[in-house]
Amino acid sequence: MNQETWDWRSFRSLQGARVTPFVKWAGGKSQLLEYIKVPARFRTYHEPFLGGGAVFFALQPRSAFLSDVNDELTNAYKVVKERVEKLISVLKEASGEVTEDDYYEVRARDPASLDAVDRAARFIFLNKTCYNGLYRVNRDGKFNVPFGRYRAPRICDAEGLRLASEALQHAIVKTRDFKDALKLVEPSDVVYLNPPYVQVSRTSRFTEYTNHSFDWSDQVNLATEAARLRDDVGCVVLISNSYNPKIEHLYRELKFHIRHVTSPRVIGATLASRVRTREILASTF
Repeated sequence: MNQETWDWRSFRSLQGARVTPFVKWAGGKSQLLEYIKVPARFRTYHEPFLGGGAVFFALQPRSAFLSDVNDELTNAYKVVKERVEKLISVLKEASGEVTEDDYYEVRARDPASLDAVDRAARFIFLNKTCYNGLYRVNRDGKFNVPFGRYRAPRICDAEGLRLASEALQHAIVKTRDFKDALKLVEPSDVVYLNPPYVQVSRTSRFTEYTNHSFDWSDQVNLATEAARLRDDVGCVVLISNSYNPKIEHLYRELKFHIRHVTSPRVIGATLASRVRTREILASTF
């Protein structure tokens, strides 16, 4: 199926869902779901920059390929999908008041020394108790976000995890980069791309969730691949990114449709920095 055969009138917006992300994630799309449109009917959904998975959980497709280069993140998704009750049991033991010493003791554990469930529990614990829910690693790939000082962090949302597990039963989750992930796309599929954003300020270093940067050449390669999927494969592609003149020019040159939208920035260094930010949605329709 090529682009001309899609019935564009059958597209629908995502208005949120009873299933929500089980982790907080910089650049998450929960606040932008009303702007994101997908076909009413399609074959398989692809999301190679998974993050918090807000779009996936709102859509709940019957077939999906989900991936990310962050192995800690993808391991958590696999455990939620396959061993959610064991994960809930471990997280319940970690719930309650969390001291700064507790936090740094868990942060110091080497995830490579843990089994899959304990590794996922560590990941979720840190996500719920670190500063602003930020995920960031140093050049050695070690998580280095400081303690968040929350009064009562909700470490174990048992019902939310069970709903997420149910939604993930129709998904395949892998650790892979976007180039490999997009090789699986076929006609009539939907692809959503939410790459690490172009830095909008000197302090907005929220894209360092692996020890490998996502630079401008990666942005260009991704845009070129998105155009190939549209033109040669015949699928629907939607891309979100921070507003940046270079990003807008890149996608306009490749004949994508551009919309400007705003969303609240929920991760910031100060309360004053948590303002509405401008973003770009580039799409094939």
